[in-house]
Amino acid sequence: MPNTENWGVYVLAVLRIVTALLFLEHATMKFFQFPAAISGVSYPLPTIMLVAGAIEIVTGLLMTLGLYTRIAAFVASGEMAAAYWMAHAPQGFWPALNTGELAIMFCFIFLYLAFAGPGRLAIDNLLRPATKQSLSPAGI
Repeated sequence: MPNTENWGVYVLAVLRIVTALLFLEHATMKFFQFPAAISGVSYPLPTIMLVAGAIEIVTGLLMTLGLYTRIAAFVASGEMAAAYWMAHAPQGFWPALNTGELAIMFCFIFLYLAFAGPGRLAIDNLLRPATKQSLSPAGI
């Protein structure tokens, strides 16, 4: 069986980059209507959607680059928790029925990144000397 122990920090980086790019797509939909406009939202956007989009652009770009990853992920996690409780939970208890699964997934992936760190492929690692401990998949 191949030794996969050292791959964790790279897979963590891939998780961070892919999730951040998917998150960034929500901002481009809000601001640029790309790849499509958000269904059911009127333009110009309400203030709360502008704030959410700004958070998504800033934190999405930071996490994609792996720059200030822990702070950006913590802020993005909070935004997704607020989005769930404000927009989805009032529509019903079950996430599959209130369309809140994505908000929950983003929230907990970002919360994990806030504690685990960016993984190997990140600007954060150039700003702070890397140690084996800070690059472990669990961040411990």
